[in-house]
Amino acid sequence: MQSYDAILIGAGHNALVCAAYLLKAGYSVLLLEKNSIPGGAATTEELLPEEAPGFKFNPCAIDHLFIHLGSVVQELELEKYGLEYLFCDQVVFCPHPDGKYFFAHRSVEKTCAEIARYSPRDAQKYGEFIDFWQRVIGMLTPTFNAPPKSIVDMAGNYDMSKIKDLFSLMGSADETLDFIRTMFTSPLDVINEYFDSEFLKAPLARLAAELSTPPSQKNMAVGSIMMAMRHNPGMARPKGGTGALTQALVRCVQDLGGEIRTEQQVKQVLIDDGKVVGVKLANAQEYRSTMVVSSLDAQRLFLQLVDERDVDAADSQLRERVTRRITNHNEAILKIDCALSELPRFESHNHQDQYWIGSVLIADSVAQVELAHTDPNIGRIPIEDPSMYVVIPSMRDPSLAPEGKHTLWIEYFVPYQIAGAEGTGLNGTGWTEELKNQISDRVLDKLADYTPNLKSSIIARHIESPPELERRIGVSKGNYYHLDMTFDQMMFFRPLPELANYKTPIEGLFLTGAGTHPGGSISGLPGRNCARIILQTQHPLTQALSDTGDKVKSVAKSLFRRS
Repeated sequence: MQSYDAILIGAGHNALVCAAYLLKAGYSVLLLEKNSIPGGAATTEELLPEEAPGFKFNPCAIDHLFIHLGSVVQELELEKYGLEYLFCDQVVFCPHPDGKYFFAHRSVEKTCAEIARYSPRDAQKYGEFIDFWQRVIGMLTPTFNAPPKSIVDMAGNYDMSKIKDLFSLMGSADETLDFIRTMFTSPLDVINEYFDSEFLKAPLARLAAELSTPPSQKNMAVGSIMMAMRHNPGMARPKGGTGALTQALVRCVQDLGGEIRTEQQVKQVLIDDGKVVGVKLANAQEYRSTMVVSSLDAQRLFLQLVDERDVDAADSQLRERVTRRITNHNEAILKIDCALSELPRFESHNHQDQYWIGSVLIADSVAQVELAHTDPNIGRIPIEDPSMYVVIPSMRDPSLAPEGKHTLWIEYFVPYQIAGAEGTGLNGTGWTEELKNQISDRVLDKLADYTPNLKSSIIARHIESPPELERRIGVSKGNYYHLDMTFDQMMFFRPLPELANYKTPIEGLFLTGAGTHPGGSISGLPGRNCARIILQTQHPLTQALSDTGDKVKSVAKSLFRRS
């Protein structure tokens, strides 16, 4: 029976990152992936090989922002393994029904000039809005790059510029209270405080809601960083698609001596006397290890992969808390990918091909965006007036489609469980082939209202409903964030306070992935932070000395940059 220092369940990008850091520390590592390819939600695939050969699609993740707030790419030398990021100079386009449009560049100044064509006041306020949220990002970044309960690690991540951001937001007592009040409000509260124009407020609300909450959700004002991050650090995509990040990580892991085995579904984590001893697969094969790292969410791990007697022995309250305390809303994604014969054209909005370099938002009004998120939570499909997030990845990266042709990527929020359809369709959710095609027709019709040549340009399409997404990448209720990204389940609350530092009450069992700090997105930080905790647990003195050296170097660099 084969033994390893560490076994990772799943080979998504966070598991691969965690594995790479453990391998660099000298561990022997095995990753077990249930699918035929690694990557989880970070893949690029030829989804329509017969109908549209040569078209490469990103079934999930597309725009990479958070990974540029950390050092995973640099520390793992992923460029050496073929990773090349293509940054977008045009980041957002949102047409408005009255003929106006929001066109955002990576440059804040250029974006303000675009806004000023319609509203000089809003253009000025936009600069102030982005400046505020950029300072918030600077303040938060050190917390993203450290385990959530490691105050020393977080403090060590603050250089001079980030300390300056912190004090600019929390100076006097009144300024500090005002900042806290802002963070307790909703994205919509903040947007209304700054802006007058609907053509600007609607797309800002739509992007703030990318954390899968309505723009009116209190305590979620931080969602506003989703626009600010498109300016700095910027929005980028790996050349070759999101899967190119996974491929670089796979090469890195293999180069460091790690093993990745696909089509290997873990059925059970094996526990003996309160300690991990290995895993058992669906085919009954077993692998031994005194350390198992799960990239599945906590509910799937503790309710499906660990014997309830072993969970109860470690913590008699844990199964009840994992079942009922962790919240997972009903909002999920209907994913539409199309092969196109030509580029869709915004005939009534001064069409420019560069509109399609970044992300296109169909956000006609704040009310439309609000319904796009509140309806799914009560089981309704917001189909009367669809709002959506649209990308043509082949505009920035022509390698994804045959010459002169394009790929279309659409994210549309829908309920996982359709109200009134319980017990029907796939997994009893109400979703059927007929329904998902009907909804997709309506979504494409809405987009065609702005781009009249769209329908005639579709060569073929691939549609994935929430329960199909759940089955493919193993996320509960089709939630690619694993669990809600609301304030009550972030930082040291994610997924529960007692599990928030990647450790579990079972010795040798650890958590990583989107269901851990700092949450869902393409960042690699849950994997990096988890590896950090493992190394601190296994080799506390060695890791402490290494961390101290890294912090001294970081502070020195910061000081010399300013001298």
